Amino acid sequence: MSDATEDIPEVDYVEGTGIPIRGNDIDTDQIIPARFMKVVTFDGLGEFAFFDVRFDDDDNQKDHPMNEERFQDANVMVVNNNFGCGSSREHAPQALMRWGIDAIIGEGFAEIFAGNCLALGIPTVTADHETINALQQWVDDNPSKEIEVDVAAETVRYGGNEANVSVDDAQRQALVEGIWDTTALMKANRNAIEETAAQLPYLDQTRSDIEADD
Repeated sequence: MSDATEDIPEVDYVEGTGIPIRGNDIDTDQIIPARFMKVVTFDGLGEFAFFDVRFDDDDNQKDHPMNEERFQDANVMVVNNNFGCGSSREHAPQALMRWGIDAIIGEGFAEIFAGNCLALGIPTVTADHETINALQQWVDDNPSKEIEVDVAAETVRYGGNEANVSVDDAQRQALVEGIWDTTALMKANRNAIEETAAQLPYLDQTRSDIEADD
């Protein structure tokens, strides 16, 4: 490959403090309610992440980790099973990223949600139920201490502990090699794409048909 990845950072390692979000089957409508999706860009979505479970009808805060001062600088989210299920809205990981999340550790993720996270360079790494429960409790007890997520080695280290985690093979390769941003890759390889397109006979025919119509 040429210099296609020069502007795409490799994401082989993430560290920072954690925030526990407990519960199975947390869907994308909980992560970002549909009424906040009527935006031209994703800017500002972070403040609406988990809005309906964080605030009541009068916008008073509910009991939720994302409302707690001790978790405001967290960038590693620890979740349970089937996180990000439901609709395929890409606004969900966009909202989490703009709240400040750089990596998510969980028991399991909805496939499309994980794919949308990958497109943003956010690793979604998995571990078993016992490991996640222990990590969530540790984060609760140690909100200011750091978690190390080693994507390449598939390990998570925290408080003197090291846990084995799993990262989808394709995701790990894309993150570690810095080829997760497909839009940037296409832009970087624009000349090669145009050269390939020029050699495709059906595209030549399409151009001819358009010129004939003109």
